[in-house]
Amino acid sequence: MAGAKNHDYHILAPDPWPIIGAFSALAMAAGGIMWMHSYDTHGILFFAGVAGVLFTMFSWWANVIKEAHEGFHTPVVQLHLRYGMVLFIASEVMFFVGWFWAFFDFSLFPAPIQYVDGATSAITDATAAAAATWPPKGLEVINAFKFPLLNTIILLLSGTTVTWAHHALIHNQRGGAMKGLWGLIGVGENDGVKKGLWLTIILGLLFSSIQAYEYADAPFPYKGINYGASFFMATGFHGFHVMIGTVFLIVNLVRVYRGDFTPRQHFGFEAAAWYWHFVDVVWLFLFVTIYVWGGWGAPVHAG
Repeated sequence: MAGAKNHDYHILAPDPWPIIGAFSALAMAAGGIMWMHSYDTHGILFFAGVAGVLFTMFSWWANVIKEAHEGFHTPVVQLHLRYGMVLFIASEVMFFVGWFWAFFDFSLFPAPIQYVDGATSAITDATAAAAATWPPKGLEVINAFKFPLLNTIILLLSGTTVTWAHHALIHNQRGGAMKGLWGLIGVGENDGVKKGLWLTIILGLLFSSIQAYEYADAPFPYKGINYGASFFMATGFHGFHVMIGTVFLIVNLVRVYRGDFTPRQHFGFEAAAWYWHFVDVVWLFLFVTIYVWGGWGAPVHAG
């Protein structure tokens, strides 16, 4: 039959979302720059771009889900989707390599110069000695074995709960109604998928809450010193990724309740689990290098 499909690939129909997403991203970037330079005091263009990007993400991924339900995600297509997720995580790894590189450069080769409100201060022997140590002499650091250690345990535990949910999905573990808390949220006795996802989401929210408290109580500022800037940029971007991962898991939880996944076809869930494990591993490196090694020998903040 002429025009019949005789391959396992999915040829996409024309879609408006790539061009809409591109212009939305342009508006977001240009609006952000204008906002920072006070050309747009209310950030109207920036927030319009953000709204466009979010709408594009929602609509584009909704189309991907629709394609999966219509049977276009053959085993070959699913394999290539996995390749795409692997490459995306690889790009995220290199993103964090940049922040680790900056932190190690500042810590191993501390510059004997201090900057105050953008202007170079007078350099004295005492100033040079203070700035040429890491952390800077007299600076208090966050106690790595209080909230950071607690957050490490929370993220490691969340890695086990999302793995539990993944294995439950693979083995199609679903049960009947259950009384109590699990029953109130529609979780059955043997439904490890929903239980694991609920627990992972709760742990992710708990991690973000603890990190927000840690930032509010931090004994050093963001600007003015390399230690503060590199600390907040590295750990802050990780915290942002945790929030993205939490949203990713919430979307998958909704899809689980809708019955979108099967033991043989659940790439969306798999991608979320991979992303969450990536977030876990990055945090382990952050904890060891920035909190423990990076603050070694400095006075510890009592907060």
